[in-house]
Amino acid sequence: QVHLVESGGDLVQPGGSLRLTCVASGNMYSVVSMAWYRQAPGRQRELVAGISNRDVANYVDSVKGRFTISKNNAKDTLYLEMNNLKPEDTAVYYCYALEVPTRDRPYESEIWGQGTQVTVSS
Repeated sequence: QVHLVESGGDLVQPGGSLRLTCVASGNMYSVVSMAWYRQAPGRQRELVAGISNRDVANYVDSVKGRFTISKNNAKDTLYLEMNNLKPEDTAVYYCYALEVPTRDRPYESEIWGQGTQVTVSS
């Protein structure tokens, strides 16, 4: 029922900035956290930044001080502000939402967006 659509990926030079956007649709009452993951070729998918429904955020060490995760609950939208981008940030970035069990879905559910490509290169 919940769907995620990402946008904002692009080619950017080292030191540049990008803002990723994830728009959620559907009933969000059971969503308890959202996050951004990324996956580079030949590497495992990793958690970049997460945020709880009470706006507690966490980041992987490699992006601390450079990336900021935020959300606008009124618009059902998640953002990732990325500054001082480095070539090692190059990856497909995925939006993620975690739903707790409900009467219609008795198990925890993970929802993923389609991914958006971020390429950092001179």
